[in-house]
Amino acid sequence: MVDAAEKVVVVIEDDPSIADLVDLYLREAGFRVLLADNGRRGLQLIADHHPALAVLDIGLPDIDGFEVCRQIRTTSAMPVLFLTARDGEIDRVLGLELGADDYVTKPFSPRELVARVKAILRRGTPVETADPRVLAIGDDVVVDLARREASVRRLPVALATKEFDLLAFFARNQGIALSRRQLIDGVWGTDWYGDDRTVDVHVRQLRKKMGDELPLATVWGVGYRLG
Repeated sequence: MVDAAEKVVVVIEDDPSIADLVDLYLREAGFRVLLADNGRRGLQLIADHHPALAVLDIGLPDIDGFEVCRQIRTTSAMPVLFLTARDGEIDRVLGLELGADDYVTKPFSPRELVARVKAILRRGTPVETADPRVLAIGDDVVVDLARREASVRRLPVALATKEFDLLAFFARNQGIALSRRQLIDGVWGTDWYGDDRTVDVHVRQLRKKMGDELPLATVWGVGYRLG
């Protein structure tokens, strides 16, 4: 369960009507909402209040949402949800590659947006598990589930929230060929609204960040296998 002190959401949106709509529905759902109408103000709110999640537009008047996401990821694994009118595949893939946890296009359903926010925070809430606290992948990669840290040859690797979740799921299922649907259900949840390409984007990011020490293979016609 996420307590009230952790349920702060920063909404970075320069359209007042959309910002007010998101604010209304999130507050009705029990969240405390902080609004920013430009990227720099949003980054300052994040630095000052350490929110549980950020809802982020791309087309902002100062620095765009992609740059805001990049700056967030230099210091934090806080979940980021893009809410934008830019619905092209290139924009969606770029947003996910930058470490966003979800990507919602306008026009949108406010209730669906709230559902996605809740789903992201629910998946990020630690739960009691019988899994070992530390999992080894080969000789060089270590995944610490309790601390949510990953390392290669004892050097820490900075991973976004969903990147770590995907790596942990692979680590728990080493040697098993997993379909994209299995990975979506296991990492994003059965209530995920996105498409299977999200898995491919996050796999590319894991390979890029973890390097050749991560034995993550493509199983053609199926999905992926670790080890």
